[in-house]
This record gives sequence, C-alpha cells and structure tokens, in this order.
Amino acid sequence: MATRGRKPKPTALKILEGNPGKRPLNKGEICPTGAAVCPDWLEDEAKAEWERMSKVLEDMGMLTSMDMVAFAGYCQAYARWKEAEEFLTQHGSIVRTPNGYLQQVPQVSIAQTNLKIVLKFCEQFGLTPSSRSRIVADKSTDETTDEMEKLLRGG
Repeated sequence: MATRGRKPKPTALKILEGNPGKRPLNKGEICPTGAAVCPDWLEDEAKAEWERMSKVLEDMGMLTSMDMVAFAGYCQAYARWKEAEEFLTQHGSIVRTPNGYLQQVPQVSIAQTNLKIVLKFCEQFGLTPSSRSRIVADKSTDETTDEMEKLLRGG
C-alpha cells in the first residue's frame, strides 16, 4: 500500500531552507557519510553530468554515498534527454513515411520522457529554481531591526 500525503523533504534541504514550517527536524534521520562514487556503467555524457553536479550537491549536503543510485538515475536520464535533443536539432522532429504521411520521430517522446525524469530528480535534490528559491542562508544576527523579532528572541 502506498504512503499517503506528500513525500517528506530531506532534513538537509529543510536546514538549507531555514526550516520555513518551523516543525521539529527529524533528529533520527539516517545521515550517511562519504562521497557518492560515479558508477562505471554510466554513459560518457552521464559521467560528465555527474562530475559537473556532484560537487555542488556534496557541498550542499544533499549527495552522499546512499544517494548514488538516485543521482545516477538523474545523470543517465540527463544524458538520454541531451542525446534525443541533439538528434532533434540535427534531423528535425517530423519525417515522411513511405506512404507519404508525416510522422513524429521517436526521439520527441524520448526527450519528453527523460526531461520529466530529470525534473523529478531535480526536485528531489533541490536543483529547480523554485526549490532553490526556498533555500535561504541563515543571516540572523543580534542586530535585528524588527522589534517583534527582538521580542520573540528574548531581547
């Protein structure tokens, strides 16, 4: 049976966002250590994407050794999406069949499917503009200008 409700957001992402819901953070969440290693079986373009994005995600605390499969899925989908888009740029999206009908090439649906997969992974890792806009570095100082903030903080 499927779990109801929204998927829980990783604690590391909540911390980066400044815990906007002010709900208690999951202190018992498994926080694996160690960097994720790029799998050998990835395509060359997927490996290049791994190299490009892994350091950024590791610095954010969003990529660890336990996330290797999910991140490899993102990289592989990215490589397939890019390959399909390059084909469409070179050859176009419509071909004429032997009967004279116009038909869409398969790369159109391949590109669309893999872009959906890429975007789903991006949401999970905090890589979309909307998920990044929720991330706010903690800039709290003792010199808060808002009187209510001072009062709530005990000052």
